[in-house]
Amino acid sequence: MRFIIFLITYLTLSTLVFAQDDFLAKQYFEDGDFEKAVVFYEKLVDKNPRRTEYVQQLVSCYQQLERYNEAEVFLNQRLKDRNPYPTLLIDLGYNYALQEKTELAQKNYDKALDIIDKNPNYGYALGLQFQKYNLLNMAIKAFQKSMKLNPALNFNFQLARIYGEQGNVEAMYNSYLNLVIDGKTSKSNILRSIDDFVSEDPENKNNTLLKKVLLERAQKNPDILWNELLSWLFIKQNQFSSAFRQEKAIFKRMNGSSTTRLVNLGQSALENEAYEIAKDIYSYIIANTSDKIVQLDAELNLIDIDLVNATGNKLDAIEKKYEELVDIYGYKSQTLQLQVAYANFLTFKKNDPTPAEKLLKNSLQLPLSARGTAYLKLALGDILVYNKKFNEALIYFSQIQQKLKNDVLGQNARYKVAQTSFYKGDFNWALTQLKVLRSSTSQLIANDAMQLSLLISDNSLEDSTQTALKKYARADFLAYQNKNNEAISALGDILENHKGEKIEDEALLKQAQLFEKLKKFEDAQLNYQKIITFYGNGILADDAYYALGELYRKEFNDPLKAKEQYEKIIYNYQDSYYFPEARKNFRILRGDSIN
Repeated sequence: MRFIIFLITYLTLSTLVFAQDDFLAKQYFEDGDFEKAVVFYEKLVDKNPRRTEYVQQLVSCYQQLERYNEAEVFLNQRLKDRNPYPTLLIDLGYNYALQEKTELAQKNYDKALDIIDKNPNYGYALGLQFQKYNLLNMAIKAFQKSMKLNPALNFNFQLARIYGEQGNVEAMYNSYLNLVIDGKTSKSNILRSIDDFVSEDPENKNNTLLKKVLLERAQKNPDILWNELLSWLFIKQNQFSSAFRQEKAIFKRMNGSSTTRLVNLGQSALENEAYEIAKDIYSYIIANTSDKIVQLDAELNLIDIDLVNATGNKLDAIEKKYEELVDIYGYKSQTLQLQVAYANFLTFKKNDPTPAEKLLKNSLQLPLSARGTAYLKLALGDILVYNKKFNEALIYFSQIQQKLKNDVLGQNARYKVAQTSFYKGDFNWALTQLKVLRSSTSQLIANDAMQLSLLISDNSLEDSTQTALKKYARADFLAYQNKNNEAISALGDILENHKGEKIEDEALLKQAQLFEKLKKFEDAQLNYQKIITFYGNGILADDAYYALGELYRKEFNDPLKAKEQYEKIIYNYQDSYYFPEARKNFRILRGDSIN
């Protein structure tokens, strides 16, 4: 019994001592104290001669201390062991390379490669070891030789990474594509890796190389994969017409089984304001699908395109189109998107909220899911707000908020409660709702909540009557009703009669945004510059810089000035909501390949 207790105690103490040696060795090595680290690694290797990480670290210590002879002696001893690790040959070769003994170094590297002839499975470890020492060409040889000798091995992922490091982009693309063809990884994984190397510029060298590689493969082996990847590249380059040709080819080869890819392409074209090609895509979808809901969605997207800058007679024609769609699809629980779109059109485009309100209240009588009901009530609440029926709107928003507390729809409803309360001048209740929304799971809602909360709180402290804030709420409501010229005038009153007050930068920003809607870009530019000049240390400075950058990039075609605005955000506003987009746009304008 005593012997067992003694043995257990001895083993426990030995384990503790070993663990302490391991910890101290690593700590000294990380601190760069190689004199002390080498003592512990020598002890660890002596006790655990087969632990390769200790062997590697001991060799590194010798080399850091320029004790190359000791490293050489140690490595040669290890190579005399039974079944030595073949990576030791690379370690020995690198040890010679550090002494500028190039021939001896290469001799050992070649010996390591020769081992692959006996056992191709060693290629992976040897390739990684070559990579460790940045011997990339040797690593390529190791991986390629192993794959040639044993076709079951696949090191294309490792090869792709090396080619990328070397700047051999074409070879990298081919290695990644081989992985997809061999079924070793998914297309989405490869696209994430390739995305680092391509940009939005079709003339970018890496883009043209990828297009070349894909077209060559498509000619040799007409696989649908190449169409999908070409479409992805064309979308990346905002060449939606070229992407559409690829998507039609995919759709036909899949025997029209799904329009999902075409729908996604149409959405991308629409978001990028490529309206003509978006029309072609949605028209193609309507003509080539039997799914009525997909057809309806495409019809509604076509109307959205027609609504861009539509006025007068064109609005009347669009109203007739809505009526035709209602006759075809009817009022059903499956066609809520039609009912909401039509109601929004009547309210916000035709300034006729009464029939829109009646339409949605009738739709609420349909058999609906909880989310379907919430979707309709949100839309109905918006129309009631437009019609100044604030209290009734608040009832609907509150019902959604209570039913779907942790859902984005519920959080959106809570924001609308705050926004409606703001419009009617109940600033305290608005603040109560906004405080909860600051931690919303939706970044957009959280950001909007933060902005409105700061607007109310900042402009309530100095002015107990909240006169300027009430004027701003009225102007904001006019903007909500699409009465943009009236809203601009109301904001002008604030800028004229409340100079120097905290509300001024908010009024300048809101007015600038309305100027942009009316395509008065020079007026918008002046407002943004005023915010930067007079409120450069305020919370809206990053908004102004980003908006100004977008103006220079999209409307004034001045990439140099656009880049300057984005750069301000990158260096001075890293926590800004706009930081990711500013950095992306800056890098595009600079000509970088971006992720």
